[in-house]
Order: sequence, then structure tokens, then C-alpha cells
Amino acid sequence: MANSEAQSRIACEIDFERDGRQAGYARAPLSRNNSGWGTVEIPITVVKNGSGPTVLLTGGVHGDEYEGQIAISDLARRLRPEEVQGRVIMLPAVNMPAIQSDTRLSPVDGRDINRCFPGDPRGTFSQMLAHFLDSVILPMADISVDMHTAGHSYDSTPSTNMHYLADPAMRARTLAAAEAFGAPHNVVFGGVDEGSTFTSCVEGRGIISLGTELGGWGRVNIEGVRIGKRGILNVLKHMGVIEGMPETAQRGGAAGTRHMMVREADAYVTAPRTGLFEPTHYVGEEVRTGETAGWIHFVEDVDTAPLELFYRRDGIVWFGAGPGRVTRGDAVAVVMEDYNDTWPQH
Repeated sequence: MANSEAQSRIACEIDFERDGRQAGYARAPLSRNNSGWGTVEIPITVVKNGSGPTVLLTGGVHGDEYEGQIAISDLARRLRPEEVQGRVIMLPAVNMPAIQSDTRLSPVDGRDINRCFPGDPRGTFSQMLAHFLDSVILPMADISVDMHTAGHSYDSTPSTNMHYLADPAMRARTLAAAEAFGAPHNVVFGGVDEGSTFTSCVEGRGIISLGTELGGWGRVNIEGVRIGKRGILNVLKHMGVIEGMPETAQRGGAAGTRHMMVREADAYVTAPRTGLFEPTHYVGEEVRTGETAGWIHFVEDVDTAPLELFYRRDGIVWFGAGPGRVTRGDAVAVVMEDYNDTWPQH
């Protein structure tokens, strides 16, 4: 594992300790065939006024996840120092090569940056960028809101998410931050390659870590953008960085966020073969154990009957398959259930 405190190769023109509003770029070196001294410019806006908590907002860690990019960019244009007590660090477009190619993985090195943490300043582009976030940006934060959607992989019901944390105090603080964000659901989950994610680095530094899933299927989710814009303002209010109380009422009459969890392997419906998947439910719909989750069709094979898949747990569909054609081993649905404060020990 790389030394996370080693010198970053990414230059940044922002003075994070200076009061006022600063908008500029971190410049990551990228030597190319047509530009030996090329760089990638990553936009950063910092708004600071006096002492107080630091809120870190990141979007575009995956290039095909749009709602966070829009919500954070909008706030970065509008937020003024006189509104702030503390500091807000906003990176709406972290993974610029992936954003420009509209892909989850970086076209530079073919890597998922959210499986590269804590990174390596002498590694590939994604590893270098991960190292910059972990070693330069994260140590300044009191809370991190890393905004994701399901990209082209899935659709998702709008939600925040967090890991199950062994420390009861930190778990309570994170649940409270999720309630303040005010998405319809907050999902406590585990078992998704956590050791190499940004979330794990945030938690490892004792910082509150909140993620989002605000849509997917390769489009901009209108409701996801609305929830995202409101949510990051709510977090600033919750942390005392801007004035006001979080607005957490849900459309449809619900009073606030419903805490959910995904904690066992049977929450996932996985494709046992490659084919064309026909789902039976939209995300956000309630399902029951044994109910049909969908069928895999083998349209290339004459007279081959479709394969029926079933839910193995009661709950609500959190994620549903995005592409119609799925590959063996792909999750085609993820079911969340109401949260309780117990967790399996493995």
C-alpha cells in the first residue's frame, strides 16, 4: 500500500486557509502522445469565512453519474462567503477524463478510481488522483458527501448511503447526517469491496462519510437533482456552516428519511447466465421473498425458454439492472429492508 502522506504530484492553486471565495483548478500531469507536458484540470471551488466545520462535496468520481456534478456545480456558483461560517470545499467534476468520455472507468488507465484508494502518487492516473483526494483534500474535512448515482450500470431509488460503523458514536453521527440530507431513503450497507473505496478512506480518518445514489440508467434524474441540491444545502445547515434548519419533508407526505439496510448476500439477485433481462419491478417498489424478479431471455437460441429469477428477501428494490443485456455474475436487482442496529459478524 502506498504511503498516503507522500508528496502528491497534482498541483493546486487554491489557498485552502484563505477567507473568501476561490475558484480554480487542481492540475494533474498527464503525458500524452500529442502533449508531453499535458495536464488534466480538475475544478475546485472553496468558500471560507472564519472558523467552523469543513464540508467536502465531491461529484463525478464516476464520469457517467451526473446529478452530483450538477448539484455541486450549482452550489459552487451561488455560495458566497458572507453566507458561510466555516469552509466548503467543492469538487463537482473529480474524474475529468471519465466525465469527458461519459464512462465509469477512466479512459486513461481503464481503472475505477473508487477501487484505487488510498492511491499512489507514482501509480497510474487514477491512483495518482485517488492519492490527491486522500492525502491533500480529505485531512481538511469534518464531513464528506460523495455524490454518486447508478450510472449506466443500474437505476436506483434516490437515497443516501453509508457503511455500518462499529463505533456507535460515529454511526449515530452519520445516521443523523443522513437524516439531515433528507433523501427518501438512507441505506446502511457493506460487502462491496470497501477496502479500496473513497468512503473507507474517509472513515479511516474519523470523518463523517455520506454517499448518495440519485438515479441512473445513463440519464439525468430530475428528482435526483432536486434531492441532491436540497440535500447538500441541508448538510451545510446541519453542520452549522450556513443558517437555517434542514428541510426534510418528502413528496407524498412522508416526514423524513426512512433508514434501510443491505447486509446479506441474499439481498442481491444475480444473473446465473448471460442474456436479455426482463425485470418485473421498478426501483422503489416493494417486493416479497419468492416473488419473480424477472426473466433472462436467450433470444439467440431458437425455442429456448427464459430463465426465471426470484427475490430472496422482502423489502424495496434499491437498484435495478440498467442495461437490458446482462452478463453472468451481474447483479440485476438489490433489495433493501428496514434498518435495525444489528449487524452480522464475519
